[in-house]
Amino acid sequence: MTLEQRLAHRVRSTGYLDWRAKVHAVNGCARPVRLTGAHQLQDTRTGTVLHHHGGDIFAPCGNRRSAVCPTCSDRYAADAFHLVRAGLVGGTKGVPTTVTDRPRAFVTLTAPSFGPVHHARTSARGKRIPCGCGEHHHDADTRVGTPLDPEGYDYVGAVLWQAHAGVLWQRFTMRLRREIAKRAGIRVRDFVTEARLSYGKVAEYQRRGLIHFHAIIRLDGPEGATTPPPTWAHPDLLDDAIHAAAGAVVLNVSRPDGTTDTLTWGTQVDVRAIQPSGSAEFETRDGQISEERLAAYIAKYATKGTGKTEAADRPIRSQLDIDFLKVSEHHRRIIQTAWDLGDLPMYEELNLRRWAHMLAFRGHFLTKSTRYSTTFKTIRGDRKTFRLTETLARLGLTDQADTIAVINDWTFHGAGYRDDAERELATGIATRIQDDRKTKYANEYAKEQHP
Repeated sequence: MTLEQRLAHRVRSTGYLDWRAKVHAVNGCARPVRLTGAHQLQDTRTGTVLHHHGGDIFAPCGNRRSAVCPTCSDRYAADAFHLVRAGLVGGTKGVPTTVTDRPRAFVTLTAPSFGPVHHARTSARGKRIPCGCGEHHHDADTRVGTPLDPEGYDYVGAVLWQAHAGVLWQRFTMRLRREIAKRAGIRVRDFVTEARLSYGKVAEYQRRGLIHFHAIIRLDGPEGATTPPPTWAHPDLLDDAIHAAAGAVVLNVSRPDGTTDTLTWGTQVDVRAIQPSGSAEFETRDGQISEERLAAYIAKYATKGTGKTEAADRPIRSQLDIDFLKVSEHHRRIIQTAWDLGDLPMYEELNLRRWAHMLAFRGHFLTKSTRYSTTFKTIRGDRKTFRLTETLARLGLTDQADTIAVINDWTFHGAGYRDDAERELATGIATRIQDDRKTKYANEYAKEQHP
């Protein structure tokens, strides 16, 4: 049968409505986890079962990558948006609105050069700047980001830098505290009693396959967002300290031949002040960044991860996986280099083979300091509580909420859909749910703007 015939057969089959309800429950997850078991609500005083649901259910896969599961990625992006936004504007999740008055900066730290690559840059007037190869590349040109001389490109250095990017960030934040203390005229040891450095950052892959970090850095009082910063804290002081710290970070590592490689940040360090809410534009003419779209920008890259043009969506298990990857030769070389270096005892701690599919980047795409804002755990806990409250209200058990225990007993039964017809139907359901959500939000926004 053709796909169209299989789709029609599945829609007409017995149990389709029940299956569709399960897919709706996970918002059309691309590869749901199939569970068998039961869920109960029980009165803790008497042991009476107040509600019971048993059988087969779907649970979302929870994958954060949009290339793997757009639905679960959207949910993670929404959580990331609220986490980042809470630290930007406050007024929610236990963060006061006074954070908008703090010295804050939007910082971009890049990787250094490991060899000239094809580029598609434009001048201030929008005119294409010729590449080193003599051509004028457009943005969609697949050669952009690839080496002009693949044999002369330092793939080993690129992989070692990528594998240590997290350590470089850690050293940057440590150095930044020292630079701030120096400019404030206080001892480094006294910094923790006068101020706190709070941040949220996201990693984004460049076309050349190396990540750069976008970070929101905020200068708080010693207890974080709930305490005002010291009188000496000023946006210009933070700006100057960030540039100094980025330029001072150095990390020495050994190459396979025994020579030393000095890892640093790239020369392109971008620091822009964050302006309070009120501007609808992401970037103003004076180079400042608006809060309005910054949170969404960070959340977007927290889920983007690596697309098919940059790396693999799943871990590499063998050389055969590398040979058959649908990636550019440049990115294949990075993955191959990480795989080969991962076989050397001197790099055992880096676990490079595990992270070869990530082009040797071993960190999380979205991280934050402890006091920047709320946590993913808290956001998900709030959502779980909200759903439970909805269920209790539907069952008429709201008055007994304090004496009800939730008991789950589920067994893993498989993952994903049975065939391409179910996958196609689930994709359609996910698209409709997403379109309906966008329409709802657009209507709500229109009502707010024109009550």
